[in-house]
Amino acid sequence: MVAAQNYAPGGIKLFDAATLEPLADIPAIGMDGKRSKVVGLADLPGRRLAASLFESGEIWIIDINDPRKPQVTQMRAGREPYDGFVTPDGRWYIAGLFGEDGLALVDLWQSPPEARRILSGYGRGTDPLPVYKMPHLRGWAMAQGMAWLPAVGRHEVLVADAAQGWKESARVALAGQPVFVMARPDGRQVWVNFAFPHNDTVQVIDTATRQVVQTMRPCRGVLHMEFTPKGEAVWLSCRDDNRVEVYDTATFARSPRCQRTTPAASSSPYAPSASACNRAGNGSPPCTTTPCSTTGSSETCRCTRAHTANWPPNWAFASTPC
Repeated sequence: MVAAQNYAPGGIKLFDAATLEPLADIPAIGMDGKRSKVVGLADLPGRRLAASLFESGEIWIIDINDPRKPQVTQMRAGREPYDGFVTPDGRWYIAGLFGEDGLALVDLWQSPPEARRILSGYGRGTDPLPVYKMPHLRGWAMAQGMAWLPAVGRHEVLVADAAQGWKESARVALAGQPVFVMARPDGRQVWVNFAFPHNDTVQVIDTATRQVVQTMRPCRGVLHMEFTPKGEAVWLSCRDDNRVEVYDTATFARSPRCQRTTPAASSSPYAPSASACNRAGNGSPPCTTTPCSTTGSSETCRCTRAHTANWPPNWAFASTPC
């Protein structure tokens, strides 16, 4: 089954995964009788979905055992939930709140489920900053049993301890307002990118010490990040420079640059295994050397489908950027 959330008109649609036959159309009409944007759609155990309604301030749990007749449980979440995620064990659904300091938490093992507030008032005593980009929440923000969460309108990541009732355990000061807070697959690092005017910056937090251990400026307009399956590399989508940067997560060294002939837009970079295209310059795919407009040269290696299954044909590596 395929589930899609919509902003306008707000709602959720269910489709047969094999035929794409429409199965159900669930309008996002809240308890206030108004239609809302749907955010934070998540797949739950037991053939259920969770989603948040932005304007109505609700969380929905949707039973899709009969996909043509889904059953919706509505609960109040707080002001303007902007995104949500389910923890890897499938027990907790967390929605961030844009309209107030705090998050909404649902124990999915509880029957009937209820939403309660956590980390309420985390900005108390300080003036709110203008928010230039809505942050995001996803399950990759869990590491070392902690939730690493972007603080809306603040230059901080909040660390909540799941074992201690989701109480605040720490805060990590950052260079700007966090957008994506993503844990490396092994949980040892958390990588963070930022809203304007710091959207050229990425910072790395060591989850053992809870300290920022690396600050880098890879490109203009860093939007999305994606780790390779084992976490040895991270791919950064650079919207304003129309390219993808690849970094070694152990040394923080930049790997061969992956350039695009079309804009990176806002999509996540596709991160294959580290052996994709066998890296530039090792003699496997054909390589050519082209002069740069400045001092130096750029050895480019265009990938072919013979070397990389499902690799987009308009990508190229550059081993020495100009």
